[in-house]
Amino acid sequence: MDVYEKLKSLGLTLPEPPPLGGLYAPVKRTGNLLFCSGQGPTLKGIPLFTGKVGSDLTVEEGQAAAKACTLNVLSILHAYTGDLNRIVSVVKILVFVSSAPGFFQQPLVANGASQLFIDLFGEAGRPARSAVGHNELPGNIPVEVEGVFEVT
Repeated sequence: MDVYEKLKSLGLTLPEPPPLGGLYAPVKRTGNLLFCSGQGPTLKGIPLFTGKVGSDLTVEEGQAAAKACTLNVLSILHAYTGDLNRIVSVVKILVFVSSAPGFFQQPLVANGASQLFIDLFGEAGRPARSAVGHNELPGNIPVEVEGVFEVT
């Protein structure tokens, strides 16, 4: 089953690629690797979630935000490659979590992103990963996801 069929079977659709938030490329290629700039949980540039995980949002809401970020990552990869089926491996993701003081469950929040990649790409979607707590993220978003992908 191709990636688009898997998205459909999960009841998901790719959003439009988010507008740029600064002076950067959404995707940069070197060799067969694509480096994807960080994406927040937005739709058409509007945050779907705001606040800090651990005070304003639960772990489950943080996971939903991470999943929304991942859909935005996929949307910019689709725009760049023209076909998500060209992705052969999710090499590495970095998940930033805007965390309330005393919140230490960033890896659980990051599972929202990892799980979607695994659901779509199988074992090739299981990334190396870092989950990092931060005190603030742009626009008061709770999660940001970036990644490195191998393509054909």
